[in-house]
Amino acid sequence: MAFGEFDLIDTYFTHRWPKRDDVVKGVGDDAAILTLPSDSELIIATDTMVSGVHFDEQMPARAVGHKVAAVNLSDLAAMGAEPAWLSLALTLPEMDQEWLEGFSHGLREICDYYDCHLIGGDTTKGPLTLTVTAHGFVPQGTALRRDGAKPGDWIYVSGSIGDAGLALAAQQRKVQISDSHYRRVLERLYFPSPRVALGQALRDIASSAIDISDGLKADLGHILQASNVGARVDVDELPLSLALTESVTGEDAIRYALHSGDDYELCFTVPESRRGVFDTVLARHPAKPTCIGRITSEANKLRLERNEEPWQGADEKGGYDHFG
Repeated sequence: MAFGEFDLIDTYFTHRWPKRDDVVKGVGDDAAILTLPSDSELIIATDTMVSGVHFDEQMPARAVGHKVAAVNLSDLAAMGAEPAWLSLALTLPEMDQEWLEGFSHGLREICDYYDCHLIGGDTTKGPLTLTVTAHGFVPQGTALRRDGAKPGDWIYVSGSIGDAGLALAAQQRKVQISDSHYRRVLERLYFPSPRVALGQALRDIASSAIDISDGLKADLGHILQASNVGARVDVDELPLSLALTESVTGEDAIRYALHSGDDYELCFTVPESRRGVFDTVLARHPAKPTCIGRITSEANKLRLERNEEPWQGADEKGGYDHFG
């Protein structure tokens, strides 16, 4: 008997998932039935990954499964949300059970880690495309947003940035790096870690936040536009990994950090009045944030500086644009 669509759903997406008490009915009906927490607000994010655009045949199926969930969970993290439910729309060119086994394993691993329940979705035949909608919640009135930054707020970035861009450049043979550094940055590209715990810790501290998916320059620009403010960033303060600084020149390392995406770290702002609380709460956080600059009153003006002088690469276009 042929292995069909409903066999696919039953084998890979019905019986292997963490069960949450707030899921009345998940996979297997026309729609999911969920119980919403009281005094909470629902946070919803959707992302699509397309073969040949977001990943290629070099990317293991397990990594694809991990990443398609991680990019959505990173959006929830940027809002300070607790992840709860995931839905998946899966378009496959053919029935590849080996690929499906790896993909569902990677998806299940990250869902297990964040206690996120797969509640449904859709399967169709066509070019390999994956769309995930992630649902989470925050206590009412505590969600982080992009539009709260004020002049004088300090700008922070979690972890390190630029590694995923370096991995992609190495894959495309645009740069040569050591095997040890390549393994490290490839892990960042294939298996990003959404900063969910950090986002939740920032709820009563940060004035604005965004995840870095399209590059720091572009994503910080979204905060500036939404908040109608400007920023000054010291490029020497950008958090760069040893793999990045030992693989390319100092100027190129800054460019990777500013312009390449897929790091899924958080960029956020903290008012001066909350810095003491911030330092106390985040002192031992594993992705210890780095202060890179300050918000100004110059609307939509981002000044990239070194030694308080304009940085020579400041006018370069930054950020990924699907239609750019």
